[in-house]
Amino acid sequence: MPSPLLSINHATVRYLHNILFQNLNFTVNKGENWALVGASGSGKSALLQTIAGRFNVTGGTIEYHFLDDASIPHVADRQPVTYHQLIALVEPKHHFKNLSNTKEFYYQQRFNSSDSEDSLTVAQYLETTHPSPGANIYWDKAKTVSLLNLKRLNDEQLIKLSTGETKRLMIAAALLKNPVLLLLDNPMTGLDVQTRTAFNNIVDEIIPSGITVIMATSPYEIPPALTHVAILKSGAIDQKLSKGDFNPDLLFLNDKDEIDTAELKALLNGGRLKTQFENIVKMSQVHIQYGDKVILDKINWEIKPGERWALLGPNGAGKSTLLSLINGDNPQAYANNIVLFDRKRGTGESIWDIKSKIGFVSPELHQYFPTDNSCLQVIESGYYDTLGLFRLSSPAKAAIALHWMKALEIEKYARVLLKNIPASAQRLCLLARALIKNPDLLIFDEPSQGLDAHQQHHFKTLVDSICRLSNVTLIYVSHYQQEIPESVTKVLRLERGQMAI
Repeated sequence: MPSPLLSINHATVRYLHNILFQNLNFTVNKGENWALVGASGSGKSALLQTIAGRFNVTGGTIEYHFLDDASIPHVADRQPVTYHQLIALVEPKHHFKNLSNTKEFYYQQRFNSSDSEDSLTVAQYLETTHPSPGANIYWDKAKTVSLLNLKRLNDEQLIKLSTGETKRLMIAAALLKNPVLLLLDNPMTGLDVQTRTAFNNIVDEIIPSGITVIMATSPYEIPPALTHVAILKSGAIDQKLSKGDFNPDLLFLNDKDEIDTAELKALLNGGRLKTQFENIVKMSQVHIQYGDKVILDKINWEIKPGERWALLGPNGAGKSTLLSLINGDNPQAYANNIVLFDRKRGTGESIWDIKSKIGFVSPELHQYFPTDNSCLQVIESGYYDTLGLFRLSSPAKAAIALHWMKALEIEKYARVLLKNIPASAQRLCLLARALIKNPDLLIFDEPSQGLDAHQQHHFKTLVDSICRLSNVTLIYVSHYQQEIPESVTKVLRLERGQMAI
């Protein structure tokens, strides 16, 4: 007879005024480790949040049977241990605070030397992370740092970590809690090829230590150590299978994708007239250094109008810093020989002159973008290069924003606040925001992070269609070769801040 660790029985789950689940049933037995898969918005993240106790259960029950285990000790004052103390949830976004613990970081902070100092180092952050009361201690700092390969990052400030490095640190902090249940929400998002491969080995070590893993993930990236798969569909668990019986290809067997070329052509032709440039980007011997650490060295890069580039390299190679020099976010651009749109940096152009010609999206922009605007307002803000709409909406611009939402299949969220839609739909809103003004240069830094298979394919097809119908210049960053559009014909690869041959 299986021994249950966690059981959800006929539960109704609510968040604000929304019903997320009705008659939800889900049991995790001892020795089982689960993958949660399904389309965007199917409820994977919501199920993890429900297990973690973040949402209201207004009907049915959630039972945390591991609290009845005799091996779970009580804390010193004989108060019972709560389930919150024995669950660790690793979310897609971090919630790092500054040194005074008064506020979270902000977008662009990592590139401003004075503000970036207002940050803990990796070692300091791990020192603030302690086992939960009542936890059985297995994962100490030394063991965790070794497993997640964080030793070389000990003295790095949190704000300067790459997306993949940040994800490894968040998993390390969760392990230091020594939980009974480890909940991972798309943990491989943003990881390079080497780290994704190593992640399976990480899970192989976590599970034998006595931790049960429940993980929302791509159906094609389920670690071998997981034993079961739950397929979610439209806010319900559609199927529960042993991993051996699961075929990921069946999830998208009838997937269809069509681009309305006439609609897209009208959107592209409705933009401003493009200026003719000789060079979109021209860098000569670019060098970026913070203190004693060299981030970029001897970078020479020319991008001509209409070229489509892939910018590749492992986590921490310097890709985001290189893009920040192009997008006008890094003040060290003035100390280097950089020409953008035929003008040398520091010859009188403003950051807004640069941004007006660029459509940009990145994991960092998603991390720090304010979420209190409606999705339509977020997309319209792309006309003004502001993080949100701070003026009255223009009916004409809002109409174009809605057309871009239709092109990206997210029009149903038009009047919904950004914070109340799935993370994948948030990313698509920011992609529409980058596209809305028909810029001369598109910079897509890992644009498919968190998108399901259909969304990834649809976006890739859309980008190729845009490139076919216009002379837009493109820089595309991805850790997945299959995500790179067919229109990309040139590659710049970085290794430890230098151009790789």
